Amino acid sequence: MRRIQIYIAALLAGISCAKQQPRIETGDLLFQVGAESAMSRAITDATQCDSRLNFTHVGIVIAAEGADSVLEATSNGGVCTTALGEFLDRSARIGSRPAVVAMRLRDTSGVAASVARARSFTGLPYDYSYRPDNNRMYCSELVWESYRDSLGVRIFPARPMNFRAADGTIPAFWTELFEKLGEPIPEGVPGTNPNDMARDPHLEEIGRWF
Repeated sequence: MRRIQIYIAALLAGISCAKQQPRIETGDLLFQVGAESAMSRAITDATQCDSRLNFTHVGIVIAAEGADSVLEATSNGGVCTTALGEFLDRSARIGSRPAVVAMRLRDTSGVAASVARARSFTGLPYDYSYRPDNNRMYCSELVWESYRDSLGVRIFPARPMNFRAADGTIPAFWTELFEKLGEPIPEGVPGTNPNDMARDPHLEEIGRWF
């Protein structure tokens, strides 16, 4: 009897601690702490803040019964659609769970048009230059360009980009990347990043996977 009681208590504890998957909808944004890589380290160094989480990637939810996916701009595939499970598997882990936070616009009236606009960019290459208006896209640029209000004004602001770490130096990743591109580092050029976007007042958190 004692063993049965212990088993039931453990089972109930496991159920109570189980993490519910956020109830996501098309147009929600998934902010991801990326798995360790040279690019994610460079992004974190340049956009870090006092928060515990430093997001290195963002994607757009495309919800479908039993087959949710994420529209995103990645260094491997450019603007493409990825199965939600694959997106989550690429994340860093917090307590063995994906370090991903789901957020939604407080005003969702223009979401359908924004998602349609984002879909129209499918197939564009990844924007390693991190510059606007060059027919390429990086992850937060895809969201910035796509999400607009009823007047066609971008919802998320662009700010002068920073590629420097906290100590003022530019990580080798950026130096080597732009040397290969034969371009100057776009320090101060208007742009976006997942960390700033995740803290925009137009968004509210609706859940997380950890």
